[in-house]
Formats: sequence, C-alpha cells, structure tokens
Amino acid sequence: MTCWYEGPLAAFDTETTGVDVETDRIVSAAVVVQDAPGTRPRVTRWLVNPGVPVPEAATAVHGLTDEHLQREGRWPAPVMEEIARALAEQTARGRPLVVMNAPFDLTLLDRELRRHRASPLDHWFETTPLQVLDPRVLDKHLDRYRKGRRTLTDLCAHYEVVLDGAHDAAADAQAAMDVVRAVGRRFAARLERLSPAELHTLQAVWHAAQARGLQAWFARSGSEEAVDPAWPLRPDLPAAA
Repeated sequence: MTCWYEGPLAAFDTETTGVDVETDRIVSAAVVVQDAPGTRPRVTRWLVNPGVPVPEAATAVHGLTDEHLQREGRWPAPVMEEIARALAEQTARGRPLVVMNAPFDLTLLDRELRRHRASPLDHWFETTPLQVLDPRVLDKHLDRYRKGRRTLTDLCAHYEVVLDGAHDAAADAQAAMDVVRAVGRRFAARLERLSPAELHTLQAVWHAAQARGLQAWFARSGSEEAVDPAWPLRPDLPAAA
C-alpha cells in the first residue's frame, strides 16, 4: 500500500500585502496538484488586484507592484471563491492539502472570504473536512531539538529540496509539498502508519504545544508578543477588517 507521502498531494500558497491576517490582502495564490513524486504537477494560479496599496516592503519580497496588479490582477471576490472551491475539490478527492505555516495562509483566505463573499472558509468544508499537512509543524515536532530557523527556505536546505523562485506562490507551494514528502520519508517509522486525517488532528496538538513553548520563550525574553495556538485556522475576531 502506498504511503501518503508517496501518493497524491495538493499544495496551497499565497503572496500578500503583509503579515497581518486580519488586515492584509492576498495578491497572488496557487494550488499545485501532484499524483506522485516525480510526476508532472498541475498548477492553478491567481493574480489579484487587492483594492488597497501594496507596501514597498511587500513588493520587495514577491515583486508584485501596484501597477502590475491593477493592470493584470482580477477583483478579489470571484478569485477568493475560486480558491476556496479549488481547495474543497482537492479535499473531496481525498488529496491532503500541504500548507506551509497553515494558520497564516488559511486564516488570511478565511478573512478574504468573509470580507468579499460574507462566507467563512469552513463553509466550503462542511461535508468533507480539511486534511492539512504543515511542513513547519511536522518538522518542528519530529526534529524538535534541531537548532536554527524553520522557514521554507531553511527546510528546503535541510531536506535538500530545490526551491526555484522563492516567494512565487506556485514555486513555494511545490517546494512545501516536496518538503512534506521528504519529511515523510525521513521519519517513515513514525509516520507511515498514520493517515493524513490522524496527522491533521495530531498537528493541532503539536502546534499548540509549540506555541506554548514559543510564548514561554518570549516571556523569558521580556517580549509581550502573543502566539496563537490555533491550527490550521485562527478563530475569527469580531474586529477583523
């Protein structure tokens, strides 16, 4: 029987106007689907005119300017619905969804759907629940004592995954998928008996523990920064923009 990390996977990634899930906007997104390692992926891309200015700092990361997005991007409302439908379709077909740092991308998508479609992301998964694989959570739990950062670039270097074109949504989604496959192989003895659904549940517990550890570290460092333990989606805030 094929292990989940050698089978069909989908991956999702976004590029945004910033890092605040409550106020920032999606400017590009991609879903990458691959039936098995080494097979040709199927890629769907979206380019969005967010309707708000794109800060220079964000453009410096992903290269998408106001001018380009206003000329080539689509209005957010139909795009957000298309993205939600695409993710729901992959889930309905039994493909686990790889999302690097899932609470960021999925929460931002949820807020965009609420903003433009008056509908939360959960609405699209009422019949078939999400099964998310987050390479950051998996790696941090399975190799918890390794020192160093765990950004996508760092994980790609550690697991010898090629990241060609970082901060392009499709490139980042493909790289995250490749990292998840590499994590699965490296820790096969601990993962191969677990289904994606079981791993989804476990990752919520692992992420909460990781968040508590980071919160304690912040407290010892004198920082007041708050760490949200929710995974893969942060709860809605009444004051969300």
